[in-house]
Amino acid sequence: MSEKNIPVDNEGSEAEAMSVTLDLDDGNSVECAVVTILEVGGRDYIALQPMEVTDEYPEGTVWLYRYSENPDDPNEEPELDYISDDAEYERVEEAFDEYLDSVEFDEML
Repeated sequence: MSEKNIPVDNEGSEAEAMSVTLDLDDGNSVECAVVTILEVGGRDYIALQPMEVTDEYPEGTVWLYRYSENPDDPNEEPELDYISDDAEYERVEEAFDEYLDSVEFDEML
């Protein structure tokens, strides 16, 4: 991750929309919206969605990564790590699906 952009509203607090620029292994950079940060099994994970729909990144594309921040330096860039363990990925994917279900339910109310 090379950049973290956090929009700030007029009162100086973080606005709801956050984005990051991912530098992918293939040399491409993709601007992504932060969908949510989840805690699963005591670890934090982040769900990212490309901001532009393309043939390579169709609508609904979401990437899940391990997410960590340095508690001693809040200005330090957060770290994203691949989830290589299939069982861990499935747990995070299930938590993300539950998050989506709760958001959809909240929007209905």
